[in-house]
Amino acid sequence: MREPKKKYHTREQALQKLQRYCVYQDRCHAEVRTKLLSLGIYGDDLEEIIVELIGENYLNEERFARSYARGKFRFKCWGRIRITQELKSRRISDYLIRKALEEIDETEYRQALYDLLEKKLALIGTDNDFEKKQKLAGYAQRRGFEGALIWETVGEVFDAEQH
Repeated sequence: MREPKKKYHTREQALQKLQRYCVYQDRCHAEVRTKLLSLGIYGDDLEEIIVELIGENYLNEERFARSYARGKFRFKCWGRIRITQELKSRRISDYLIRKALEEIDETEYRQALYDLLEKKLALIGTDNDFEKKQKLAGYAQRRGFEGALIWETVGEVFDAEQH
């Protein structure tokens, strides 16, 4: 079986494609670099296109990090640890990660964890309180919330359930 021929793009075609790609959704530099490589753009052309996208504000790493953190928290209910790990995997700087996490309101964050654990508690099929607490904590930890906050909130959820 033959490999399909890879279509190569001119610098101008690639720039236009990447402008549309960045307008559709905020992107990080790593995603843009990968996309350019998949289009057959390498070396100086690749770097020049990235510089041009940054100059025209199509590509903005801080904007990407902030919208990523907001979106993953609001829509997927991820905690700060998970968001941080995902941003690091996209080679976002620690400074920009800190800026991105500022997008998450502390009161809203705590309430989201509480609501998440409250819903999960209703689905746990055991009468053993110790097991319930362990399952809740494990669930919240996998979502990327911080340990101390998890245990504090697990206690609050259990107190509310008892009354």
